Amino acid sequence: MRTYIRSYQPGGCYFFTVVTRNRAPHFSDSATVERLRQAFRHVIAKHPFSLDAIVVMPDHLHTVWSLPDDDHDFSTRWRLIKHYVSRGWQGNGTFWQPRFWEHLIRDENDYRRHVDYIHYNPVKHGFVAKPEEWRHSSYHSAKEQGLYPSGWGHSELDICSGMKFE
Repeated sequence: MRTYIRSYQPGGCYFFTVVTRNRAPHFSDSATVERLRQAFRHVIAKHPFSLDAIVVMPDHLHTVWSLPDDDHDFSTRWRLIKHYVSRGWQGNGTFWQPRFWEHLIRDENDYRRHVDYIHYNPVKHGFVAKPEEWRHSSYHSAKEQGLYPSGWGHSELDICSGMKFE
């Protein structure tokens, strides 16, 4: 068995992928998405971090977080978020796949590529034709802030080619 070593960097910025158990489409239910939102608010209030970008797909989610300068503990935050969602879930069985995948963002270009990947993900999976059609994404606030021009993501993005974080 391979040993996986997580990269803990105080004040680090990370891209995460978190998946439901057996890829069950739990987030197709709007009440479950709302429970996830509550979990983030609850954990951020107790263990602050900046949620820079997020997309919630039916069976997984991607996020980019920036941690406080003196803090590297994203694992506790994910444990608490996953627990909060699971505790309020009405289904049978286990909600989450064990663990999660993380990538320490290296520079501004790496950050931009991962945020773009997040916002383009619903198009990539064929759920919508344009990023603005997906409800559960930070794309909308990013566009309002002027981070994306009109028509962004209406065709395949070169910046996201080869990126596979599912």
